[in-house]
Amino acid sequence: MSLPIISADQRLAERRGVKGCIFGKSGIGKTSLLWTLNPVTTLFMDLEAGDLAIEGWAGDSIRPRTWQECRDFAVFIGGPNPALRDDQAYSPAHFAAVCERFDEPSTLDRYDTLFVDSITVAGRLCFQWCKGQPEAFSDKTGRPDVRGAYGLHGREMIGWLTHLQHTRAKNVWFVGILDEKLDDFNRRFFAPQIDGSKTGNELPGIVDEVITMAEMADEGGKPYRAFVCQTLNQWGFPAKDRSGRLDLVEEPHLGRLMDKIRGPAKPVAERMQFARPAAAVAPEHPHSS
Repeated sequence: MSLPIISADQRLAERRGVKGCIFGKSGIGKTSLLWTLNPVTTLFMDLEAGDLAIEGWAGDSIRPRTWQECRDFAVFIGGPNPALRDDQAYSPAHFAAVCERFDEPSTLDRYDTLFVDSITVAGRLCFQWCKGQPEAFSDKTGRPDVRGAYGLHGREMIGWLTHLQHTRAKNVWFVGILDEKLDDFNRRFFAPQIDGSKTGNELPGIVDEVITMAEMADEGGKPYRAFVCQTLNQWGFPAKDRSGRLDLVEEPHLGRLMDKIRGPAKPVAERMQFARPAAAVAPEHPHSS
């Protein structure tokens, strides 16, 4: 058996999807981004039952109501993880059991993009399930153990997101609510609205793109919506662009955003902008008499 090295040509020829999160305040228009996607090739995972904003959109939807259903769909679209035991979620045994209920995974071949609305609600479903598991109760007293429930919740959410991240051939976009908070020094900061801290802290390291959909104002003070796409931004919004192709602010059109992500790469000098700080000038000291 030869060493399974993937050549550059093979890697570049692979069909790769974009995985990302879009955060924004309630009512900014995150769900309406479905209008910017091809309805024929997009599958809408409607966890919030809040599809009034896309009434008339011609795409297909699924509506998981429990965390078990969320996990089942993740393994159905992403396939099995051969590293897992048969008693674990996303294992070959889990995949086989789901296929018996859902039919062949080839039924999803016509979809290029999965739009999940929202990761905030997915976190709530996950935490509700976690509170009923043995790990969420004290071994000594049998009483609920909140720390155990939150620990399990973090692992479950990270496992779910990681499995969908490894679905290489499809685009997967999660949307979620962005909270504005104040720290102990009364400084403003932004954080995703997700139960527990582990998911919000580790999420940017899992997905390819983290986008904040924010309200901006032009020179005349007229408001408009925009995507903030780069980590170094003056507003302090959570953002990350693994492709290196996006500008600081982009049009809030998800279809065109993905086209740009797959487009020609920027020169390295533009991707890693650098400006050396001006040298500090030492103050002059008067001569002593």
